[in-house]
Amino acid sequence: MLVMLIVVPLVLGILQVALVMHVRNVTTAAAAEGARTQAALDAPPGAGEQRTRAQIDAGISDRFVREVTVSPATVAGAPGVEVRVVSEVPALGMLGPAFTVEVSGHAVSEVAP
Repeated sequence: MLVMLIVVPLVLGILQVALVMHVRNVTTAAAAEGARTQAALDAPPGAGEQRTRAQIDAGISDRFVREVTVSPATVAGAPGVEVRVVSEVPALGMLGPAFTVEVSGHAVSEVAP
């Protein structure tokens, strides 16, 4: 019984770290994919945000996402696109107060020859 006092909080802590890492990895990949979509030649406005939200919804629940913004940026000296995703991960698994995870993805914009 005494061992349970040590093992249970340890396992719950490992699960929390795994949840945060999973949310961060999925949102980072979705932001990069959204940036590549928006940077494509003749991409309609809002295509990057739509693609980012679709990728996040496929990987995790969209309820974690608080904000997705797409803006022009300079990537290695070239014109490009930046997609920023702000998400909130509950501190106690699925319940409790949340803390913020912010990630971004970048892509160089395509230009017509």
